[in-house]
Amino acid sequence: MSKLFRAVILGPPGSGKGTISERVASSFGLQHLSSGDFLRENIAAKTEAGVLAKTYIEKGALVPDHVMTRLMLPRLEEMTRHSWLLDGFPRTLAQAEALNSACELDVVISLNIPLETLKERLRHRWIHPASGRVYNMCFNPPRVQGVDDISGEPLIQHEDDKPEALVARLRHYKDVAKPVIDLYRAKGILHMFSDTETDRIWPYVSSLLSAKIPTDLADAQRATTH
Repeated sequence: MSKLFRAVILGPPGSGKGTISERVASSFGLQHLSSGDFLRENIAAKTEAGVLAKTYIEKGALVPDHVMTRLMLPRLEEMTRHSWLLDGFPRTLAQAEALNSACELDVVISLNIPLETLKERLRHRWIHPASGRVYNMCFNPPRVQGVDDISGEPLIQHEDDKPEALVARLRHYKDVAKPVIDLYRAKGILHMFSDTETDRIWPYVSSLLSAKIPTDLADAQRATTH
């Protein structure tokens, strides 16, 4: 059995984590684990942690560390035989320490995008509240303006994607992320990428992972995911 490969992608809202994660999954055969998707699945399935998480989300509050950890760690335990890229977790130092005790990471990718770029991207972001599907009017618009592609239900713009709230939200992200980034930097596994466009960042992420992921592992993973 080849060595497994575990990676985490960090970045503020609007930094392109989802886009990069999908490209990593299709290019390298890693499983893309999105904490947002997993949160929505748990809420829909009305699991104990999902019901708890929903009470915070409905109040517009961040889901606390102990709830996120309860959601994510059992899922990662199910993935012990898989290589994966984790997106959206850990967000805080407490979550990073919980993850640390559960598994060993090989690489942490951190996306460092200028504030003006993030503000511009998020200004154009619309969401389908029931599913959590996200659209961007510039580069990922719905087929019909203002309407979800799958359900045909109306899209909304989050209060916290509006300009005034955005700056506070991005500042909060920076404060919370700093100790997480410092932790991974100290471990020697942090790789930071800065630019304004995902397409310009992607070649660097791709060459990093090409160098880090054993070839036999990448081939085996592709065989199991296709």
